[in-house]
Amino acid sequence: MFPKLRALLVCILATCIPSAHASQAFAVPRADGAVTPLMVFDARAAGCPPLALVSPGAGGTEKGMAYLGDALAGDGWRVIVLGHEESGPQALRGDVRRSGLVRGLKDVVADPDAYRARFMDIDAALKWSEQRCHAPFKALIGHSMGARTVMLEAGAKSNLGVHGQNLFDAYVALSPPGPDEVFPAGAEHPIAAPMLLVTGTRDGTIDHQGFEERTRSFESLRSTCAWMAVIDGGTHMNFAGLGFAGKTEAATVALSTGFLDALRGGRCARPPILAGVRVTAK
Repeated sequence: MFPKLRALLVCILATCIPSAHASQAFAVPRADGAVTPLMVFDARAAGCPPLALVSPGAGGTEKGMAYLGDALAGDGWRVIVLGHEESGPQALRGDVRRSGLVRGLKDVVADPDAYRARFMDIDAALKWSEQRCHAPFKALIGHSMGARTVMLEAGAKSNLGVHGQNLFDAYVALSPPGPDEVFPAGAEHPIAAPMLLVTGTRDGTIDHQGFEERTRSFESLRSTCAWMAVIDGGTHMNFAGLGFAGKTEAATVALSTGFLDALRGGRCARPPILAGVRVTAK
């Protein structure tokens, strides 16, 4: 079993305890009558801030990704980390018990109904935020299954019959998918929006120990403003803030703020020079 899958199993079968940061929990209505849990990190700045929605991976909750929520809030963003009940801890535990870890995880990330629910969660969060003020800039950030959600929302093709609405000004995919049973080769070509993709040298996919499969999403993008970053030593779960994640967290924050802040200013920035990080841009 790959180390990242062992770490995920620990997270599924136990409680992943997030770091304590200044944030507030909400539960907002969804279009189908269900409720979407949110964790909101409000910008420490005056006026209506730009908005960043964060979609966690399978088995994750709104209580995770706190390092990114806190950092972006400090950079002037309103950050909303989403809870996705249909692909959260309980749903993933059920699939793992029925089918084993690998097959159970594959079943969750290939479930079209789970993505439809995620899109409703995104819509609920957008409406909740819009009621407070109209954000001048909106970004969608996702990790693992959240990165798959990012790809679909931005316009990637898939074998699921699920389509996003391209509602955001920019996208960030942490641990982006490579070609698999959900995304055919070249699935990302329709995406024209600015996109940052980040992986690590220890961030293998479910089927491949190497991280290289994850970089193939970048190769297919039609975007004229896109970065592909590879963090030395970064593991899959480091992006969720688990394990010895300090280096990966710091690099992820620097990449995300550098990419998104420039876009807020109307330009596509040159990638920053960070120790232990390789970035390709187009």
